[in-house]
Amino acid sequence: MSGRSGRSGHALLGVRTVAGQVLLLQVAVAVLLIAAAVTAVVWQTRADGEDDARNRSLAAAEAFADAPGTAAALASPDPGAVLQSSVERATRDTGVDFVTVHAPDGVRYADADRALVGRRAEGLDGAAGRPAYTEIFTGSPNDAARAVVPVTGPDGRVVGLVTAGVTIASVGDAVDRHLPVLLGSAAAALALAVGSSLLVSRRLGRQTRGLGPAEMTRMYEHHDAVLHAVREGVLIIGGDGRLTLANDEARRLLDLPARPEGRKVSSLGLDQGTAELLSSGRIVTDEVLLAGDRLLAVNTRRTAPYGTAGGTVATLRDTTELRALSGVAEGARERLQLLYEAGVRIGTTLDVVRTAEELAEVAVGRFADFATVELLDPVLRGEEPAGEHTEMRRAAVRGVRADHPLQPVGDLVRCALPTTPMAAALATGHAVLEPDLSLADGWRAQDPAGADAALAYGVHSLLAVPLQARGVVLGMANFWRSEQPAPFEAEDLAFAEELAARAAVAIDNARRYTREHAMAVTLQRSLLPHSLPEQDAVEVAYRYLPAQAGVGGDWFDVIPLPGARVALVVGDVVGHGLHAAATMGRLRTAVHNFSALDLPPDELLGHLDELVSRIDQEEGGAGVAAVTGATCLYAVYDPVSGRASVATAGHFAPLVVEPDGAVRSPEVPVAPPLGLGGAPYETVELELAEGSRLVLYTGGLVEHRERDVETGLSMLRSALGGRPERSPEETCRAVVEALVPSRRRDDIALLVARTRLVDRSRVADFDVPPDPAAVGEVRAACGRQLEAWGLAEIGFTTELMLSELVTNAIRYGSAPIHVRMLYERWLTCEVSDGSSTSPHLRRASDTDEGGRGLYLVSQFAQRWGTRYTAQGKVMWTEQSPADGDRQPVDTLLDDLAW
Repeated sequence: MSGRSGRSGHALLGVRTVAGQVLLLQVAVAVLLIAAAVTAVVWQTRADGEDDARNRSLAAAEAFADAPGTAAALASPDPGAVLQSSVERATRDTGVDFVTVHAPDGVRYADADRALVGRRAEGLDGAAGRPAYTEIFTGSPNDAARAVVPVTGPDGRVVGLVTAGVTIASVGDAVDRHLPVLLGSAAAALALAVGSSLLVSRRLGRQTRGLGPAEMTRMYEHHDAVLHAVREGVLIIGGDGRLTLANDEARRLLDLPARPEGRKVSSLGLDQGTAELLSSGRIVTDEVLLAGDRLLAVNTRRTAPYGTAGGTVATLRDTTELRALSGVAEGARERLQLLYEAGVRIGTTLDVVRTAEELAEVAVGRFADFATVELLDPVLRGEEPAGEHTEMRRAAVRGVRADHPLQPVGDLVRCALPTTPMAAALATGHAVLEPDLSLADGWRAQDPAGADAALAYGVHSLLAVPLQARGVVLGMANFWRSEQPAPFEAEDLAFAEELAARAAVAIDNARRYTREHAMAVTLQRSLLPHSLPEQDAVEVAYRYLPAQAGVGGDWFDVIPLPGARVALVVGDVVGHGLHAAATMGRLRTAVHNFSALDLPPDELLGHLDELVSRIDQEEGGAGVAAVTGATCLYAVYDPVSGRASVATAGHFAPLVVEPDGAVRSPEVPVAPPLGLGGAPYETVELELAEGSRLVLYTGGLVEHRERDVETGLSMLRSALGGRPERSPEETCRAVVEALVPSRRRDDIALLVARTRLVDRSRVADFDVPPDPAAVGEVRAACGRQLEAWGLAEIGFTTELMLSELVTNAIRYGSAPIHVRMLYERWLTCEVSDGSSTSPHLRRASDTDEGGRGLYLVSQFAQRWGTRYTAQGKVMWTEQSPADGDRQPVDTLLDDLAW
């Protein structure tokens, strides 16, 4: 029972936490202090009341005793009768409880209480012989603070006594009137004390985390044990730069003076670097400082939120014994970092030479002072390496200095002697080390003059590493040291081989890309026009710029058509690579074949759309990328009429530069790309003045990741406008300079055609009535026109072919029948009629009377054919005036087969 009481007392009535105990103690002290204060105030108030009552009683008694007439009244026969009214008035006016006049022996002559007159007052024995005095009287009739003043006569003899006083009850009433104020003040003070105690308790509770005294004691004991027992220095520096705490290890490591707490860090005798770091508040991790003869690893952190916001805690670790080991670890770390950088920096491009340069750049500085890379010639060309490895081409040289004694880039480097480090590395497939080149006899024997120059320069150590990928030797990497005094060591071999292996993979990837890119470019160039055909309809210039990252499927064409017309074509196949280039070739061939049929642009694109759909259906399941999405623009310009027929399949509409330099964008009906089907294609007719420039282009010209299509089109219009005198070649040059970026991500095809018109004197037209007799008139008119043009030598064959075509148009065709002769580069004869019946060439038997007309035409004409119009068809022939008149065949051919 006693033990439980002891524990309860120790825990302050069961409160376990330090914060709770402090709160209870503060409240108890506040209560005691307030109670003592109230008691003192009450006692003081009562004492002050009694003193006041004495003073007022003495003043009233003296005033009455010294009043004129008081002594005379006492000498009268009946003093009471004379003084009673004065006593009552004085009691009322002076604010005392009673005034009494006594005989010298104490008998009352007059009293505020008439009932007491004639009775002897208590406690006045001997008062006649004393001077005036005050006292606290206890007795009858009331306890009071009383003043006694003797009254002397004229002869100086005491003739009576005057007493005045305030009852003790009246004094107590005054104290009682002050008690509510005192108690209210005490309650307010108690509330304020309890509130402040609660705030202090809560803050203390947060800081102590609700721990009790015993737990706090154990915590601080553990804190001291850990703080001073660990083999790591701990410092706490305040925001003002003063040292707040230092454990024993910190004192030892920094050799701190006695009692350093509270002093500025800068005044502790530390070296400048350490003092600046500790007082700066800078956050560091494992920063190494030299403190005296010790190498310290310093870590600093903010004390917030665990302490003051401006404070810093620093830990110090003695790493002096690890200095040598840290050097080795630092070297390993640097090599790992270098390998990481090699993986990032080598192979950023798919260029063999640039990849070799990147290998040399990575190695120079931290691993070697100079680095050279030699590659086999087939590797530089993108081909599979083959043959002997004794001769290589230097592809890269990098060093810490620009002047070096090594062979320059492009030189042939030989390593024929098997005793050289290079030959040994190629033979074994592993790196070979020559720590001291002055003793490397095999290396010096290979090139004595070059070796002497290198040694004189200061080159003293070599590491030769073969570049191998997939088991195939691509070249050699050599690392040289001249500025660094330490030679290469055995531990450098593994690092050099790892670095060379990563570079070899990148070089092989670049080689293979170079080979594939060269193949694709070769294929693409073989599929594009090597030269523009001869024709007189337009003056043409073009630019074709393949993508730098890989070939694409853009193409263009200029195709001469019968009647001095010309077809202008641009197209774009989605994607890049060999598939896009091959698909472009197929589509270009198809356009050529369809144009040979002399189809209108909309019909030609319709046939091309069907072809693309069929290709996608046949090859779509074989893992081949679809052609769907290819675009094409097909335009046919007729220099006789000055009109261009244009149709587009998802391609950009052409731009027209007028002869005055104004640029316009003709409205061409929008149609889907090839292979999507659906909506039919439409042809639009454009009126082009002579000297107009028709500009056709692919999306790579106006589309770029750094600008949108509208911006590209606006730039193209600006580049085309304002210079009407420019030729098509100058126009192409201006457009390329204004729009083509330095790094092309897509192919660019640009075709500029300046229109011409045929001289009307070189065109002859005849309307032919549907009468066989009109054939003679046509032949005669044809002969006259040929003589006017100076072509009489081909008159016979021309008249014969024209008469056959006109005769059969009359016989098998329908009106209207029209003949047009056109002489430009070729002599073209055209016979049109209103029938769309298709003629065809066939072999006539010996007994057939007809069927030989087309055979006759095919024998005399260089080219012939049929094209269809909205009104019917046109049969045409072309002859070269330079060929002269052809010899007629022996067989009589008088009819055409239809």
